[in-house]
Amino acid sequence: MTRRGHVAAALGLATSSREECLYCEGGELLAEMFDWEIFIPVDGVDQLGPCGTSAWQATSMDALRAALRRMDPAAKPWGRIIHRFYDFGVLPDEWSRRVIFHATLDPAGSVRFERVGP
Repeated sequence: MTRRGHVAAALGLATSSREECLYCEGGELLAEMFDWEIFIPVDGVDQLGPCGTSAWQATSMDALRAALRRMDPAAKPWGRIIHRFYDFGVLPDEWSRRVIFHATLDPAGSVRFERVGP
């Protein structure tokens, strides 16, 4: 490992030991992300609308709430928050994602979140 990498790791600032030294043995460091997605029902099929991602759950929930409030409640849009893990150099797959919240927009324009699963 490089001197810079050693110092960054000691300070807790290293993002991945594999980024510093591709040939070094390193711990399994994963990036945790929270994706948000909005779906709009059109002729019985949910069409993907606005979406985004953040490293923080609260930020994703705020972004989803703000985006849903800008939509027409008559269209019955709904959204979800997905908790996902990303590993360095590995494509995300289904094991690394889990829906944790569903969100709906009521006729008054309020967003309701419902926790999904355990």
